[in-house]
Parts: sequence; C-alpha cells; structure tokens
Amino acid sequence: MIHEIPESIDSLFRERSAGRVYVRAPLEKDNEACTRLHYDDFDRITRDFARAFTSLGFEPGDRVGIAVGSPIDFLLYFFGGMRCGLWMAPLDPTLDYDAAPQFHAQVEALQLRAIMSDREPPTASPVPWHGQTSRPHIHFSSANSVEYTPSTEGGILLSSSGTTGTPKVMMLTQRQFLTTATYVAQHNELEWRDVGLNPLPLWHINAEVVAATATAVAGAELILQRRFKRTDFWQLVYQHQVTWINAVPAIVSHLATLRDGETVPSSVRFIRSASAPLPAELITQFERDIGIPVIESYGMTEAASQICANPLRGLRKPGSVGIPVGVELRVEPLVDDGVETPNQHLPIGQIALRGPSVISRYASDDYATRFTSDGWLLTGDLGYLDDDGYVFLVGRSDDVINRSGEKIYPREIEEIILRVDGVIAASVIGVPDVILGSVPLAYIELADGVDDATTCEHVIAALEAALGRSKRPTAIRVVDAFPRHATGKIQKNPLRDGAVTPRYEALLS
Repeated sequence: MIHEIPESIDSLFRERSAGRVYVRAPLEKDNEACTRLHYDDFDRITRDFARAFTSLGFEPGDRVGIAVGSPIDFLLYFFGGMRCGLWMAPLDPTLDYDAAPQFHAQVEALQLRAIMSDREPPTASPVPWHGQTSRPHIHFSSANSVEYTPSTEGGILLSSSGTTGTPKVMMLTQRQFLTTATYVAQHNELEWRDVGLNPLPLWHINAEVVAATATAVAGAELILQRRFKRTDFWQLVYQHQVTWINAVPAIVSHLATLRDGETVPSSVRFIRSASAPLPAELITQFERDIGIPVIESYGMTEAASQICANPLRGLRKPGSVGIPVGVELRVEPLVDDGVETPNQHLPIGQIALRGPSVISRYASDDYATRFTSDGWLLTGDLGYLDDDGYVFLVGRSDDVINRSGEKIYPREIEEIILRVDGVIAASVIGVPDVILGSVPLAYIELADGVDDATTCEHVIAALEAALGRSKRPTAIRVVDAFPRHATGKIQKNPLRDGAVTPRYEALLS
C-alpha cells in the first residue's frame, strides 16, 4: 500500500473522500447517540476553526495549548489550528490545574500564547484561557468572518512535565509527523476500508500520529474512546467492524484472556502495541489464545512516535520491537561496558537515530548533549541489533543496575518474572547498597484472587532457575497497582522514591 506524504494538514483534509466517515466517538453513556463526522464535515469544521483562530488574532507560528476531553472536539482544535500554521500543544485534560504544580512550569516552557479548552478555567491561569463547557466547536467556529491562509508552518508542540529540572520541549513540524503517519499507514497496509479503534489518550503523541493522522492519510475510519474499557470491549469491536486496534502492553494484557461468553470478531487484522516493552511470553500467549497478530513497535516523541515495528507480514520476533521504519538506526557502543547479550554475543549499546521525522534539536536548554556531532539523536534506550536487523531493547541507560561493576539490565529479570502465572506486571529497579553499590529490587502486580505468598515463591523459583545469584533481586514486593503514565507505562521514579507501599514482601536468599 503506497501513500504519498501530504504537504500539510490543510491539503490532507482537502483531498479526502467526502463520502467516508473519518471519526466516530462510541457511546459514553446509556442511550447517548454515537457522534460521527464524515471527511467533508471534518474538513469544513476544521476550516471554521482555522478562521476562528485567525479572527482571535493568532498568527502562523503562535503556540496554543489544548486541554480538551472530548475526543472529536480535541481533533477539531488540533487540526484546525495547524491548518492556519499554529503550534498546537496538547495538555492533559484530566488534571486539576489549580492543584497541578507542573502546570505553570509547563506553560512557561512551551511559551503558550493561550489555552483552548472545553472546561472552566483554573483560578490562576498564566495565559488567556478560552473555555467552552458545551460543544465548543459550535461556539468557537461561529467566529469565522476572517478568512485564514493555509499554512505549512506549525505542528505539534510537546514537553516533559517540568516537575524536575528543565522541561524538555519538542517541536514536530507538520512535515515530520505527517511523514511518520504515512510510514505507519504504509507499514500496516491501511486503506479506506479499514476501521481503527483508539482507546489511548489523544493528548499523547501516539494517538495523535499513529491513530488520528495515519487514519486520515489512508482515508480510513477511526473509532475514538476517552479511555480503555474492558467491559464489552469485543462487542464494541464487533459493532463497528474494527480491523485494527491501537494499544499498549497493559491493554494487550487485559485482552489476553476471554471472559465468559466473549468471542473475538474475525474482522480484526492486527493489534499494534507501543509505549512500553511487551513481554515475549505475553505475545506468544495472546496470539495463541486470541488469534490476532500483535505488532510490537518502538517509538518516542522525538521521532514523531514510531521508530521500529515488527512486520505485518513475514517474521515477527517476540521480544523484539522490530525493524527501523523510515529512520536510520545504529547502536552506539558503551565505552565502559563489554557485556554481551545473553546467548546472542551481540554488544549492547545506546540506540541512536536520525531521519526526516527525527528532531535535530530540542527547543529548550540543557539537552544539546543528546545529539552527536554528526547529527544522531541519542535516545537513552539500550539495546542491540540481531543478524537480521531486528532491534531488541534491554532498558534505559539510567535504569541499568551496576552491581560491583557488573551491569544488570532490568528487562532480563522482568521477562522471567512475567512468565509466572498470576503476575500481570513487573518492574525492577536498582537500590543503593553500601558494599555492592547497587542491587536489583523487584515489584510485581498480581491478578485478582492470586495468593501473594504462593506467587512470590513461584517467582523466586523461576529466578533461581534462570539467573545467577548476582542478577537476582534481593526481594520481591507485591503492590496493589503500579503508578502509570496515561498510556499505561509503569512509572519507576515513585518506586525509587519509596512512594509506593508494598502489601507483601518476600526476601531472596
């Protein structure tokens, strides 16, 4: 499937087929009708938004935040602003901005001129807050007396939270994320007949590029959910004849076991997983029991979401994030590390990238060292390439545990733990040790009804059978639930800071 990279967001929606549905928002409440917009309606309304932004005095290059919870309304703001050349900065619409300490730092780092929202403004917003509490596009698009000029300027503006250190600001031009979206559409063979389901937050780069923009590039249809809901999930898929699902490992894990009376619709071609490593054992189980291929991928905001993906057709390697798609990738040797990958004899190094979708600099201070002199972005992810060119990740450079000079990679331990029945999530961190420097400590989350003590015994037995003593965690701690990012990725800093209280602990000898 060959797709041309669109010149701009404006040209993308001008060229879509008028008779096709672009987005649907499934039922949020009982008896509420499903909202849908055809491509011609979406084109018309986002033009209205571009006119409204222009009438409010915004000019190409201005930076505007979006704190919008309604999925369809979010996309109207998001793409409408870019049609007239604005930098659109998605903000988490679930936050209490009066209580969020990072809000002011994030607004300052992004240099926002205003924030558009479908909720009431906080008591102290550092910039003008344009809030509408009911169907904002009806009110917002009414200010359309000023014509806008289609623009290739602007794009997506994002930053880290700013809770520690200088916020890391990234600017992805329209051309950059349209390039990645086109590669996603081609790699997954998306065409106008496809219907995608996206339960991931739209204020995250994955949903913006992989779901919303790649769907538009293919002229296909997208079902939007505010959040993933396990109840009646497969019924929703059947109702809308979904052909692919945009997911993260936590969602794949929830779907790996069918509930009483559930069947998997035959319409689904694949599930795409991103955001965090997917345990090889889970992929094997899911494909065996559910019968849908899992396309594991790897990406980061700095590359407009996608870097690697397993092939849709051909060899998919559980445990690998696949092959590079549309980017150059190399492994930078670790100067002080001669460690070889288990049974592979391939050196581990830091993943480095460059390409048309990869940023060449950060739009903030303190991060120039992330780029080499010849223009490669150092990702901070550690991994290796096998003889077939498949990428295997072993962890983050700041997650590596140095025990008396021996490097221990958390993912190797986590993969073993996740094979134990009853364990649904695992995270290994390094903790200081007076004698050894640092030692591994494992946290696990268990399925409902599973006994803590018995499961920990099984975890310890699995670790003792697979790992030498120096690589084994000092203890296994059971938590009620891991702190997670919006995409389901486990947050390790609260574990390191002792902010998560375990309900049970088992020590290893």
